[in-house]
Amino acid sequence: MDVIDTLVGVTPGSPLDAVRDGRKIARTHAQKSYEVLLTPAEPGDFSIAERFAVAAYVAGLHRVEPTAGYYRTGLLEHGGALAETVAKAITETAAEGPKGSFPAGPLSTEDTPAPAFALSPAVAEALGPKLLAAFAHTHYLVFHPRDAAPERFAPLQDAGWTLDAIVSLSQLVSFLAFQIRVIAGLRVLAATP
Repeated sequence: MDVIDTLVGVTPGSPLDAVRDGRKIARTHAQKSYEVLLTPAEPGDFSIAERFAVAAYVAGLHRVEPTAGYYRTGLLEHGGALAETVAKAITETAAEGPKGSFPAGPLSTEDTPAPAFALSPAVAEALGPKLLAAFAHTHYLVFHPRDAAPERFAPLQDAGWTLDAIVSLSQLVSFLAFQIRVIAGLRVLAATP
């Protein structure tokens, strides 16, 4: 069983197992993505603890259980000292979204101000400059991806993120958004007679 099966409660041989098995390649690749992005053999400049801190932050911002609980547990296992700080960061930066601005045109009527990322000095200090920059970037990707621009990478680089680590960070946030939505959909299917 993979992480998605675990979080949905898929049991071998169940109707939902058959649904997932109908997309065997997608199931395999989702699990491989999880492994590469969260528990790589060589994490490089983006440690396993940092990866689980970001994952717990993303799941917390989405306010979804059991996914948020799963990543809180992973964070306790791989970066326990960060767990309380990450929980405070979630509380301090929770918002509604996504929001932001569209390019000038007919969709501009749907522009909505994006929520700001602001942490208390104590939480920002406890995260340290590297994770603080990562959380600001993550908050941005979760709540106002429409406003994407190359200059968003400079604060990460200034905080010590390498280009490879920035790519992995952005991929992790995107993967989690995918995983959260797949789990939500499968849970609806499981609850539908």
